[in-house]
Amino acid sequence: MKGLSEILKNTESAKVISNNIDYADYVSLDLSVTNNDLAKEKLETAKDYEQYIQKYLEKNNAKIAYGGYKERRNLYQRSPVFNHQDNDERNIHIGLDLWINESAPVYAALEGTIHSFQNNDALGDYGPTIILQHQIQHFTFHTLYGHLSLDSLDGKKIGNFVKKGQQIASLGLPEINGDYAPHLHFQIIIDMENKVGDYPGVCNQNRLAFYLENCPDPNLLLKIY
Repeated sequence: MKGLSEILKNTESAKVISNNIDYADYVSLDLSVTNNDLAKEKLETAKDYEQYIQKYLEKNNAKIAYGGYKERRNLYQRSPVFNHQDNDERNIHIGLDLWINESAPVYAALEGTIHSFQNNDALGDYGPTIILQHQIQHFTFHTLYGHLSLDSLDGKKIGNFVKKGQQIASLGLPEINGDYAPHLHFQIIIDMENKVGDYPGVCNQNRLAFYLENCPDPNLLLKIY
């Protein structure tokens, strides 16, 4: 019996943002703790990241920067959402980020239904978030779309059907999206663990093995690289 990852690997590719931009105009972006060039930059605010990413896009003659799955990052240190009193810091990213400095349209990766949605409005959180539920063969799983605009939640109802490629949202700006440079956090989730409108997109080392199994590589659907 095929596993979900193998099935997703054999599905047709999905565009989840700005479907008029070809993958040839994408460039990979490393925001990990091991990027020495990043360490030279003073990146403290959303504006700092916007400027850094825009320069990176221009330097590489690209329109969208992507990356981040399994990436250990320092950018979450400013937010209490990811740091706990037991020093169990969450800093390993388990979704895929698509960075573009505009309020771009966001599309459903596959047909499905609206599982849940809400505004996760803490500093460093997702901001407005939509989660879809999908069924392929005997597998039920979910896709999460984070850092959206507030009006992306308007008119949404749990259980509503969405088609693959249907616009479901647009990107939010820093004052709405958790205070990040504009980007889409896209994540595959098998078991929602009874959560609604939210699911961890960053984990700690102790829980990494579980989350990598529960949240397969988003590129299985997107097929960017």
